[in-house]
Amino acid sequence: MCVLLVLGGPLPAAELLDRIVAVVEDDVILASELEQQLEAIERQLQAGNSPLPERRALRRQVLERMILRSLQLQLAKQQGIQVDDETLRQALLDLAQRNGMDLETFRRAVENEGMDYAQFVENLREELMLGRLRASQVNARIQVSEREVEHFLETEAQTDSAATEYRLGHILIATPEAASPQRIQQAQQKAERLVAELRQGLDFHQAAVTLSDGAQAMQGGDLGWRKLEAIPSLFADLVPRMQKGEIQGPIRSPSGFHIIKLLDVKGKDDSHQVTETHVRHILIQPNEVIDDAEAKRRLRLLKQRLAQGEDFATLAQNYSDDKASSVKGGDLGWITPEAVVPAFREAMDRLKEGEISEPVQTPFGWHLIQVLGRKTRNDTAEYRRKRAKDILTQRKFEEETELWLQKLRAESYVEVHLDE
Repeated sequence: MCVLLVLGGPLPAAELLDRIVAVVEDDVILASELEQQLEAIERQLQAGNSPLPERRALRRQVLERMILRSLQLQLAKQQGIQVDDETLRQALLDLAQRNGMDLETFRRAVENEGMDYAQFVENLREELMLGRLRASQVNARIQVSEREVEHFLETEAQTDSAATEYRLGHILIATPEAASPQRIQQAQQKAERLVAELRQGLDFHQAAVTLSDGAQAMQGGDLGWRKLEAIPSLFADLVPRMQKGEIQGPIRSPSGFHIIKLLDVKGKDDSHQVTETHVRHILIQPNEVIDDAEAKRRLRLLKQRLAQGEDFATLAQNYSDDKASSVKGGDLGWITPEAVVPAFREAMDRLKEGEISEPVQTPFGWHLIQVLGRKTRNDTAEYRRKRAKDILTQRKFEEETELWLQKLRAESYVEVHLDE
């Protein structure tokens, strides 16, 4: 299938500019788009000193990723999922800060890598959309019971896994939903042959890029460093007994046959401490009468009165719009960092004990903040419990996402026109 372009008057033969390699519902993927993605993946592999897989197999693998992405983006747009400019700007700022840069320096760094910045930003917007789509499709299917949390903590205590991290390689040979026994047998035989070849020295990274249907295929199947609780439950029991470099599989699941390799292992202290801050505030909320400028002005006047010796608690009782805390003189008690929104937390963390902030804006309005005290305590037990629930949720999320993507692919209209 071809895309033709005729310029000017009639030509003896149309000029062939591009061709369609896949029809994906209402979208198409062009050969030029596939080639661009393929070259980007090859650059990543070369940068990581990884051997390049056979190009035809890699092309088919990359195309399948593009098909899944297209299906998800179309579904997100159908459901009205959008990412506004402010959310996108904050995501870019977070990326820049994690790399120790401001936004302008980050933009130049992206361009120095040979990427178009506008396209980079648009790709990030799409990734945020896809994250919201997956959450909307998968989160409702996930429940973690208190018994599961207890069992997890008991298992962790028995294996001492809290002090150990594992780096796993993963390959998935997928089977479609409601696959026939013959299809399942073919997938199993393929997985068994691959296990034998890997144990005989086939490069795991290259095999994952070329053959895996897993989400991390383009990263060579590398799941990164994970504690035992973050490893998919399907093979979590196997991992502590494996030796570095050992390969296990195929392991059957509803999504197909899995092959894992223990790439590395390391120990780590798992104790945890939290800093609590005793804080109070005065809140002015903008409304039809009071705009942002007026709210800030009122708080500055209140700060002047505090500097002249007036009592914070009395002013909070008389002027704060936070009725729950104003009756207590604005006192929020001892709070942990995650208990407040980021803008409030950042302002609070910059204050010394007894110091009062300048007006601070949050989604709730404008605040004067005063820190009354700080203390650090060991919260390892409650931290482990919360972490257990978070990790069990994430584990189920990964498993459910894999199944959801397979179902989405199987139920969608896709035509592939890829020359072999």
